[in-house]
Formats: sequence, structure tokens, C-alpha cells
Amino acid sequence: MKIIFSLLYILLTLFACTENKKGKSPFTASENPADTTITHYRFSRPQEEFQPTSINKDTIVDADYSFEEAISGTGAPREIIDQLALFEVFYLSTDGRIHRGQILSNKIIAGDIRTIFRFMMEEGFVVEKAIPIVKYNWNDSLSMNDNNSYSFCYRNTSYSKHATGMAIDINPRFNPVRWKTEKRPNQPERAVSDTTVNGTFHSDHPVVNKFRKLGFRWGHSFTKYYDDHHFEKR
Repeated sequence: MKIIFSLLYILLTLFACTENKKGKSPFTASENPADTTITHYRFSRPQEEFQPTSINKDTIVDADYSFEEAISGTGAPREIIDQLALFEVFYLSTDGRIHRGQILSNKIIAGDIRTIFRFMMEEGFVVEKAIPIVKYNWNDSLSMNDNNSYSFCYRNTSYSKHATGMAIDINPRFNPVRWKTEKRPNQPERAVSDTTVNGTFHSDHPVVNKFRKLGFRWGHSFTKYYDDHHFEKR
């Protein structure tokens, strides 16, 4: 009889261990997987391996293009198009709500941009919108006037990193181009830089420092003007 009870105990123990392995969760034990707020995620495996497709049911979608739609109408040659990646980003917008947008950039900096957007979310830094510039018929001025953040826009590759998707503009209306010596209007026109406004950069801003750590050059250092919304990587 003792032998039978011993065998039953061993079988029950093995069954319990197997069930625990099947039910293993990617979340740590202290988390509730039903909570889909991105700032509440702590992963037991690298975040790059588990990216939520939405933050919560109230997330506002600013852009939902396919890759073909996002490059439609560009004059870029195929060798540049083949370097690009389209991906989703999440951000706190000016309405105080979480939005989902898209960035079309060079594959080389796609990981860096994802990192930056996660960092901006953690810092509570406001990004008004992030929409591929195809929405503005490839017109940089229209995109800037709408305070849109974007990366790729094909133009002269000799002077613009945007032409290969190796630059990104963040909140152009909060961080306008300001001329250093010439008396020319800010771009966008009538836009001002007010560092007390969330979404505006300054020389020791944590987001600026994060870009620097990732190897980006900030447009504030340009010779003729302060291009404070611009970050590029060689």
C-alpha cells in the first residue's frame, strides 16, 4: 500500500510541474497581463521581443499606412526605398492622451527611433503627431506647420539626411528654425521656442541628451541657424 501511495505522489508532482511550465508568462509575477498601459510593462525578456500592438482601447490612431501607401508618390530611387522601414510609435500627445503614429525611416536608425519614442513616453515628453509625410504630399513646409514629427522625405541627398531617412524632426512648431545672423522669419512662420512648453527642446534636455548618446547630431549646432527640431545620424 505504501508503494502505491508513493507512486501516486510522484505522478501528481510531475503533473503539477508540467502544468506550471505550460502556463509560464512573459510578464513578471508582480504584473497583471490584462493591464496594457505601456508604462506599466516590465518584461522578463527583452522589450524588443514583445511589443504591444496597442496601448489601450482609448489609444488614438494618427496614422495607419501600409509601406506601399507611405512611399506613394516619392521621387526616391529604388536603392533608397529599399533602405527604408515603416513602424509604429506611441506617444503622449498635446491632448494629454496616448496616440499611435508611424515613422518611415532608414532601417539603420529605426531601432534608435523606437528607443527615443519609448524614452519620450517615459519622460512624459509631448509629441503632437507622427505621420509619414506622404499625408502632406511630400511638402516639408506643410508638415512643419502642422507640428508633425517625421523622418524620410526624399530631396537633394547632398544636403538633407531626410532624403535617405537618416534624420528625424520632432515637434517643428515647438522647435522652429531660428536664424543666427540673418533677419529671416522662423520656420514654421510665427512659431516660437518657449522652453516652458512641454515638447520643446533646450541644450540640456534629457531627450536631446538621449539622442546624443545614440550618436545623433542636433540641428541646434548648425552654422547658419538653430534647427532645434532636427536630429540626424551619419
